[in-house]
Order: sequence, then C-alpha cells, then structure tokens
Amino acid sequence: MSHSTLSAGFADPVHESQRAFRAALQALSRPGTVVSLGEAVPGVALHAATAHLLLTLTDEETPVWWQTADTQVMQWLRFHTGAPLSPTLQGAAFALLASAEHMPPLDSFAMGTPEAPEFSSTLLIEVPSLASGPAMQWSGPGIRDTVTAHIAGLPQNFWAQWQANHALFPQGVDIIFCCSDRAVGLPRSTRVQTLKGA
Repeated sequence: MSHSTLSAGFADPVHESQRAFRAALQALSRPGTVVSLGEAVPGVALHAATAHLLLTLTDEETPVWWQTADTQVMQWLRFHTGAPLSPTLQGAAFALLASAEHMPPLDSFAMGTPEAPEFSSTLLIEVPSLASGPAMQWSGPGIRDTVTAHIAGLPQNFWAQWQANHALFPQGVDIIFCCSDRAVGLPRSTRVQTLKGA
C-alpha cells in the first residue's frame, strides 16, 4: 500500500494526541469512568477510541499484536507511529482485540516480572457496549468506595480470568475497553466482583 492511499492520522496532531493521552490517563487512574476520545478516523476500520489510543500511546518501541490481521490498518499505524508488529502475544506492549468474545486468555499475554512489572501488555479491547453488560462491582485505587460497570461482549469466563490477573499484582495486564468514541480503563489493581442481586 502506497503512502498516498494511507488513511490520515490526527487532523490536529498536537492537540488531539494531548487530549487522547489525558483521556487514557484518566481512564486508568479512575477505573470505571467513561472517557471520550474524539471522532472516528476516516478510512480506519477501528473504533474511534481505539484509533486515538493507538496513535497516542504507540511508537517504534511498542510492538503491537493484532487479533485480526487487517493489513491496511496495521500499515496505517506503522506509518503514523512506527509501531512494529508483534508476532507473539508475549512480545506485545499493546494488543488490539477487535473480537472480545473470541479473545485469547489474559494469561497468554506478557505479565511483567516481580522486578519489572511494567513490562506487561496493555490490551485495547473493542466491545459492543460499555453500558449493557452484566453488572460488575469494581473497587480499588482510584475508585471512591465502589463503581458499577457494565461491559458487554466479553467471554463467559472473562471475570474469572480477571480475578487471577488481579491476584498477580503488581504483575498482570492492564485493559482499556473501547466502544465507539468512548473508553473505560481496568488496571490490574482493580478488584471486580459480581454485583449482589444482579
């Protein structure tokens, strides 16, 4: 694919990347809070939130693993940020999961080590809704008391996997759920349980 056929990145790179970076920080520091990332990137087959996060958070030192091998989108990101392809889940700094229902197990990704927990994967998971899934109660750092989240489209055993991921803290993956132009962060420090009565 030639550069002339590549879709554009940010229309206003400085301000849009700053906005997306602040939104990503808010999402991960305030788990369960819905943040807005901005408008869809024309010609890119990703949710708007996903595209903005990839353009902002990746660079030539952050390999990305793609669940769906969309060559055009992969080349688009490589052109705009330099992010290389990770051929393995364990080698991914970021992983793009466009089909949450069929995603690999969380423990397939890099979990970091006790000495360097920062060397873990961050998962960007596209979901059909941030408001219509099962009611789950989140608690932990960045949350006053508790918050109720409703993430739709996840595998049936996802929250059991999350319990195991949380138990590894400070190791473990971090997650940002993306839907349209919105996102919700789920850092490894967050405890999740089924809401009573739900």
